[in-house]
Amino acid sequence: MKERNGPKDPQGSADLRLVEGGLHRSEEVHGVLVVHGPERRPPFPVEAVVAEEDTRLVLSTPADAIVSSEHPVRVMTEVHASSPLQPGSVVVRPGMPLRFLAVVHDLDQDPTWCEAWVVIVLDQVLQQAEARGLEALGLPMIGTLHGSLPAERFLDLLGDALRRAALHSLRRIWLISGG
Repeated sequence: MKERNGPKDPQGSADLRLVEGGLHRSEEVHGVLVVHGPERRPPFPVEAVVAEEDTRLVLSTPADAIVSSEHPVRVMTEVHASSPLQPGSVVVRPGMPLRFLAVVHDLDQDPTWCEAWVVIVLDQVLQQAEARGLEALGLPMIGTLHGSLPAERFLDLLGDALRRAALHSLRRIWLISGG
């Protein structure tokens, strides 16, 4: 990842960019500290973690999490008959931390994702975090893991979402990278 400089926003914060080196890198965007760091080494505790997801909530489900005494054909029939979620929606699952399932893929389409869904999901995630009074959020670069959205474009979309949001409680975002 190479450094990417952009124009400054009206608040005087630089646009988000990825730079080489260091365990954690940070920037402040519209009053929110965005810290980029690896999944294995969180820079701070978070109250919610976002997962990139599809309309049937398959992508973030671990293979060993599906335990059923039902015949596999019956389970698959029930899954097929269920109503898919709307792309752009966010499902909040309880726990500590909370899990925000960000629906940006429809596995029945090719490609499975589109940038508009990422934009909607980013707005929804920030609204959900604010509605719950969260101060810290873990956020992967949605659309880059299971889709082909370039990391630099995701950063632009996140910066735009932060500028649109009316945030009062959210102070830190851990921008999660693999590794």
